[in-house]
Amino acid sequence: MAGTAQRHTDAEGTDAGVDGGVGLTALLVAAARAIETHRHDSLAQDVYAEHFVRAAPACADWPVRLQRVPDGDGNPLWGRFARYFGLRTRVLDDFVLRSVRTSVRQVVLLGAGLDTRAFRLDWPSDCVVFEIDRAGVLAFKHQVLTGLPATPKVKRVPVPVDLRADWVAALTTAGFDPAAPSVWLAEGLLFYLPSPVETYLIDTVDRLTTEGSALAFEAKLEKDLLEYRDSAIYTATREQIGIDLLHLFDKGPRPDSAGDLTAKGWSTSVHTPFDFTHQYGRGPLPEPNDALEGNRWVFAHKPRP
Repeated sequence: MAGTAQRHTDAEGTDAGVDGGVGLTALLVAAARAIETHRHDSLAQDVYAEHFVRAAPACADWPVRLQRVPDGDGNPLWGRFARYFGLRTRVLDDFVLRSVRTSVRQVVLLGAGLDTRAFRLDWPSDCVVFEIDRAGVLAFKHQVLTGLPATPKVKRVPVPVDLRADWVAALTTAGFDPAAPSVWLAEGLLFYLPSPVETYLIDTVDRLTTEGSALAFEAKLEKDLLEYRDSAIYTATREQIGIDLLHLFDKGPRPDSAGDLTAKGWSTSVHTPFDFTHQYGRGPLPEPNDALEGNRWVFAHKPRP
């Protein structure tokens, strides 16, 4: 989730940075990207990811290479779940790059977290990437990256604002142009949001986009999240690093955001992660009591007339 420009506590009582609650999941994804980077069959390269992990006391002992995990790919967290995040990173990398190779020159990362696409992808020279997230998260990212030889490959505009606040005004003030085509990512975000907030966010993206724009997001379909409460992924994440994802996920019924976009005239496609495992030849496959079973990756395009 994103957050405010002031320091505050979130619903779990944690600070607005990456030290706990939903913020800590950004470090989980960074650790997964670091592990993916060092794989011999890597799907995505993020040389900055391990530096985020090493800079945060809460995860200083987390692995950043699979060789440090005693059971390797057999570990549900650092094997299968980390590979899921690596696959997701690659799929969304490809989605964004395909979009900006057309006429799209604005990219908006909703709940950007520790995303480093502005630093690691090859962008057209006239693109701009807007990163919306809590001030504490963006400050942590800035602190780590300024200590490295890290230079953005594109114009990068951090937008420190809470998605529960007036983020539209903050985004447009930062230079976003609703009249120009844009591509949006909501990676690992929506299932932390209450249903009305997700609906408002999707409606707002529709309102802020013109023809030729695109949106990708991750959703969950389970009517009962607790159906998979004993799954290997949730259990390993809770026991090995103390992150209880089921506690962080919103428990309310999820809206049909893909259907809502279709009703608004968008062209949408909905995929399981396993579809891309088959496409790329690497990634998780279905297994019994699978916490990934209800995950869907949605890709939407606002067609030109």
